[in-house]
Amino acid sequence: MFLTSQAKCYKDFSHMRIKEIEQRTITSPLTPQQARLDALKTQKDNVSKALDSERKRQKVTKAQQNLQKAVSA
Repeated sequence: MFLTSQAKCYKDFSHMRIKEIEQRTITSPLTPQQARLDALKTQKDNVSKALDSERKRQKVTKAQQNLQKAVSA
């Protein structure tokens, strides 16, 4: 019984990221202030990634338009 539950545990963690595993090892619950800070940090990271993606998308669109102008000229 112990071996099967241990094997299942490894199976469950095999597809997880290191950060997700580290988050599971936190034993004490976060205070509301800590939870808010973590949420704001995550939100900041997500917005930063979205901003970078949008800038890259606009850069590619502008390059495609310039290429189209050069080909048609």
